[in-house]
Amino acid sequence: MSPSGNGKKAVVLVSGGLDSATVLAIARCEGWELHAISFDYGQRHRFELDSAAKVCEANGVTSRVVFPVDTSIFQGSALTNDIAVPHNRSDDQLSSGIPVTYVPARNTIFLSVALGLAESIGSHDLFIGVNAIDYSGYPDCRPEFVAAFGAMANLATKAGVDGQRIAVHTPLVSLTKAQIIQRGLELGVDYSLTHSCYDPSSDGISCGDCDSCLLRLRGFADAGATDSITYAG
Repeated sequence: MSPSGNGKKAVVLVSGGLDSATVLAIARCEGWELHAISFDYGQRHRFELDSAAKVCEANGVTSRVVFPVDTSIFQGSALTNDIAVPHNRSDDQLSSGIPVTYVPARNTIFLSVALGLAESIGSHDLFIGVNAIDYSGYPDCRPEFVAAFGAMANLATKAGVDGQRIAVHTPLVSLTKAQIIQRGLELGVDYSLTHSCYDPSSDGISCGDCDSCLLRLRGFADAGATDSITYAG
């Protein structure tokens, strides 16, 4: 990663969650001109889109696209279908296998759309908040995936063929959740604006015991910080 964007354009995938809010703040701090993209794919936790808008406003993004994706292409996921979201899973369960909250090829699709936006606006840099340490076992969050996508992006675009190398930046990939939170707090991220819960109530209150909530709460505890969002119960 370059030490500074020097005002160059970056396309940042912003879901509204803790990780993407931190990535956006990192890109802002490094001096990139921020162009955000969020995805409305009928996700159970669509409250995250409201959070994404707030996070983008707080970081002064130059532009934001909300890209609609037909939910029918994502079958078999608890985040997009009438399938129960797991709750209160043990550490062993969290660290083994691919959970039912996995959305088929989601990051491949999202990065491909972001790549199209980037090339359209003259950006050669994508930022995404994938993490291979404190994560839920999703295969499209691994460094191997990101490296493969970056190689494809440079083969598949005019910019890449013309020698304007496209880079996929993953500043959180090797950080624990606690380290991510500590970094975000150093940058002034307001985590009260973010939403992480996979199974919120009808008014957007986080459940506190889905995989995402458990990882978030443990991250704040390990960071010695207080999570300022509201949880059920």
